[in-house]
Amino acid sequence: MTDQQQFAVVFVGLLFLGMLACLEWGRYLGRRAKVSAASKPGLGVIEAAMFALLGLLVAFTFSGAALRFEDRRHFIVEEANDIGTAYLRLDLLPADAQPELRELFRRYVDSRLQMYREINNRDQARRDFTSSQQLQNEIWRKSVVAANRTGNQAPSMLLLPALNAMINITTTRYAATEDHPPFVIFAMLAVIAMASAAMAGFEMGADVARSWLHFLGYALILSISVYVILDLEYPRRGLIRVDNFDHYLVAVRNSMK
Repeated sequence: MTDQQQFAVVFVGLLFLGMLACLEWGRYLGRRAKVSAASKPGLGVIEAAMFALLGLLVAFTFSGAALRFEDRRHFIVEEANDIGTAYLRLDLLPADAQPELRELFRRYVDSRLQMYREINNRDQARRDFTSSQQLQNEIWRKSVVAANRTGNQAPSMLLLPALNAMINITTTRYAATEDHPPFVIFAMLAVIAMASAAMAGFEMGADVARSWLHFLGYALILSISVYVILDLEYPRRGLIRVDNFDHYLVAVRNSMK
């Protein structure tokens, strides 16, 4: 289990227990106060506002996480297309320059795949990223030299822009792995969830019997929702993953005969 998975499990577990505690505490206060929204209309307004804020926050964090998840999958396909396009355009270079560059491309794609296999190890991922950058520089330098030897503009106009796109997408993808909302957003979500649980418990104080179905159901459903949001934010570390989209890069690598 990665550090992010451990954090998600601990965070959601504490949230679940905290909500149960707040439900029980709110119920205790409700029994002592012996009031409800029916007898105090102002309480209903506050509770409605709190639950609306909770729903809005869950919706925005979930939609943001889902959007970033889709972007990461899109970037994998985009990189596979960029590499495939640049590799095909090596045909524009002199025949004697192509074998070395094609071998560099194979090593480059291998390094890109290796980086994302080791993405959970941040130090190793940074080393793999540095290795990919070194290969990028070598591919670019040798391609420029070979393009200048041709005596025409086709390689410079077609190959070099494709190489530039191939290089740029690597930074975009690496930045996407670090694109997450500030932790204070999740802290605020947890605080509002527990506050809403306390208010729900307060309303239940009018009942003599405790409804464990409502207690456990409310805390469990909201905790699972928060876990899914966290899982979407780290799609190479949890249950929801983008690894299956790596087959596009693998297909490009297999096509490099």
